[in-house]
Amino acid sequence: MTHAQAKARHAELADQIRHHDYLYYVEAKPELSDREYDKLYHELLDLEKGFPDLITPESPSQRVGGEPLKAFKPVQHLTPMTSLDNTYSQEEVREFFGRLERLLPKENFESVVEPKVDGVAISLRFEKGKFTIGATRGDGTTGDDITVNLRTVRSIPMHLRKPKNDGIPDLVEVRGEVYMTLDGFKKLNVERIANNEEPFANPRNATAGSLKQLDPRMVATRPLDFVIYGVGVVEGGQKPASQVELLQWLKELGFKTPEKTWFCSSVDEVLQSIKDLDSVRRKFNYETDGAVIKLNSFAQREKAGFTSKAPRWAMAYKYEAEQAETKLKAVTIQVGRTGALTPVAELEPVHLAGTVVKRATLHNEDDMRRKDIRIGDTVTIQKAGEIIPEVMGVVLTKRNGQEQIFEFPRTCPECGSKVSRSGAAAEAVVWRCTNPDCPAQVRGRLEHYCARGAMDIEGGGEVLVRQLAN
Repeated sequence: MTHAQAKARHAELADQIRHHDYLYYVEAKPELSDREYDKLYHELLDLEKGFPDLITPESPSQRVGGEPLKAFKPVQHLTPMTSLDNTYSQEEVREFFGRLERLLPKENFESVVEPKVDGVAISLRFEKGKFTIGATRGDGTTGDDITVNLRTVRSIPMHLRKPKNDGIPDLVEVRGEVYMTLDGFKKLNVERIANNEEPFANPRNATAGSLKQLDPRMVATRPLDFVIYGVGVVEGGQKPASQVELLQWLKELGFKTPEKTWFCSSVDEVLQSIKDLDSVRRKFNYETDGAVIKLNSFAQREKAGFTSKAPRWAMAYKYEAEQAETKLKAVTIQVGRTGALTPVAELEPVHLAGTVVKRATLHNEDDMRRKDIRIGDTVTIQKAGEIIPEVMGVVLTKRNGQEQIFEFPRTCPECGSKVSRSGAAAEAVVWRCTNPDCPAQVRGRLEHYCARGAMDIEGGGEVLVRQLAN
């Protein structure tokens, strides 16, 4: 095959793969089997092996991540990324519209209500249809350049699609949220626990930690997704006049937009939409912590303007996190691969967020003392997608005087060796077993070695490792 033939075939394959990525990751309507897709992808990889100059940042092969970075560079947003004022009160939603009526007298308001995805806000820049820069919010004016990490997120297009009634803009800066799917989050934490690694507290923390990895190859292994909700700058092409039109335009460009939105003509309709969203949001495969309310008309947004921190034409209504009360029966100590001693609450079983919860993390001794958690207490637990829910606090009104303060062990419960809190300031809250031959640490290291992300030894799980160690 000549270079010209290889270049033409590579372009053809890249277009096909991008098309099928869009159908799979954005539309959720795949046309190819995994086997057929893999055939296309491996043909592209073979071409790039034979003709390395065909590898560009936009190639589908670069979705797996490139070489590790030394640091993130700052990048300035073309327009500021402002945050939203938020509330837990329906009365404050009415006050929000009251302020708009004073700002824009004698005008009718139409609004859009969207799910508030609990992820990490990012800005994406496309020039001549190509994805060029992706950045975190940062201070709103300047963020971190995480372009190489964002290239690994399959639902972010590397090339924009041509909209129906317009051309691809010369320059467009869009805003959206990177998040971790709940299914992916649960699977990731199961793997981390199996490897004796600390599970992520919730999907948002997992997302933020993933995007700040200096190794893009690690980011590529994380189940990250992306949803778009706004736009900063548009040059060349016609900018939509309303939020409803914008979401349709962004979808035509190839972005994943919110799966459900509500168009409202009154405050009462907005409040009803907030209730409707609350009733369906647990069916979504991502965390939602509220509803975002926006004026639909961009012309009205221009008139309403901004405060020093946030737009006057939008706000977030946040839902109270789902919690439950139960009895703390006992506290056990888990010793991890690195020797860290983690207290775990053994609870009377309670239903929470669709599952029965029997155990919850207590994090560390200092956290237990700060919350004054005692054995026998009635405690409040909260689950926001995590595998091991968290004890939020104590219901003090239900204490009867029989509760017992838990004394954190000063020797390892596994081997009897001394424990220490020495180390970096960030880790000084963690007690660690000082014996590297501690059975719990040995088992942890063996499980970590056998795990899928390491040597991938089939059957090398907790049961076999415990037998071997014994």
